[in-house]
Amino acid sequence: MPIVYVEELVGHQDQEVTIRGWLRHKRIGGKIAFLVVRDGTGDAQLIVSKATVGDEVFAHVGKLTQESSLIVTGQVRADSRAPGGFELDVKQLQIIQLVAEEFPIQPKEHGTGFLMENRHLWLRSQRQHAILRVRHEIIRASRRFFDDRGFVLLDTPIFTPNACEGTTTLFETDYFGEKAYLTQSGQLYNEATAAAFGKVYCFGPTFRAEKSKTRRHLTEFWMIEPEVAYADLQDMMFLAEEFLSHILNSVLQQRKEELKVLERDIGKLEAMVPPFPRLTYHEAVERLQKHGNAIQPGDDFGGDEETILSNEFERPVIIHRYPKTIKAFYMQEDPANPTLALCMDVLAPEGYGEIIGGGQRIHEYEKLESRLKEYQLAEDAFKWYLDLRKFGSVPHAGFGMGIERAVAWICGLEHVRETIPFPRMLYKMYP
Repeated sequence: MPIVYVEELVGHQDQEVTIRGWLRHKRIGGKIAFLVVRDGTGDAQLIVSKATVGDEVFAHVGKLTQESSLIVTGQVRADSRAPGGFELDVKQLQIIQLVAEEFPIQPKEHGTGFLMENRHLWLRSQRQHAILRVRHEIIRASRRFFDDRGFVLLDTPIFTPNACEGTTTLFETDYFGEKAYLTQSGQLYNEATAAAFGKVYCFGPTFRAEKSKTRRHLTEFWMIEPEVAYADLQDMMFLAEEFLSHILNSVLQQRKEELKVLERDIGKLEAMVPPFPRLTYHEAVERLQKHGNAIQPGDDFGGDEETILSNEFERPVIIHRYPKTIKAFYMQEDPANPTLALCMDVLAPEGYGEIIGGGQRIHEYEKLESRLKEYQLAEDAFKWYLDLRKFGSVPHAGFGMGIERAVAWICGLEHVRETIPFPRMLYKMYP
């Protein structure tokens, strides 16, 4: 018999096939057993008749426990009541492993601490399966978006000799007797590849040694970062709008069933169409103060401020032109007001806060050299970065989107810990 995945049953109606998977749960009534088996692509309902499989096999079915692994052959039959719309009339059943002890995660309420300790098993649940399927779609849609627009994917290093966004949140490591750091961003190296290829992006893990335990923070997360030569802040705002719209459309088209499992309000996602509202930093501060927030001009936004602002809009909102003093050393200043930076943050609605950050980079050698001194950064470590401003420098811009925050927003999750298979958080590195 052909071996197929559960998601392929739709193409094998009235045919005999073999599926391989794990028992999610069972129900036995008299001489009929109903099994629900998962194989990673979906769940299938199996009908096991004692008259068909015989007394011995049916007795083994009665002993099956949750997560026991098995190989089953049977005829595919359409049934709108079954998971996925099809079920299997079983003719043969082979048990690969009969789980001898109770599976730790039962269909009942468990505490988050317990579930995180058993993350390697929690991944098998329908909810986690749905979340990580959406994550996969977001990543696939992101890469397709940039690939289809002529961007070149160029990998950037994980070990770096210097900081990208300040030295207080770096993981330091020994690199054959020298200090090295785990990357905070691929952006600086993206600027070099953009000068060679025009439109580039990188996608990989990034690290922040930030001692934060909020629902938005991980110490290891994945980021996709485009960088474009001859681009400015306005270009990045339009690119970010188009990018997020593309991701949303892709998830809505390809992962609607998973969103239903998560009980996500699909109508809210469908309403998030560009153009997205835009506010200057100072306009955002005024809004926050009207809400009674204690923020003052010149202060950076924290989680509370982002939550207030993103709760005001039904679509992502773009905040732009923050004070230069609270942004990274490489941000270009606004020619209309040199105290401001040509930067932006995109805040996801419904209180999810920042998911994209970026802007225009300094492209003048003297200005960047001065900024390095102002931020007390060693010029020797950034010699190569300064070189980019000596040999054919042009205005350029880019942004970064954290995959995990995007997953949390689109799935409607309370915490980013469910957005990656094995989250790394403050004081949490097991399993």
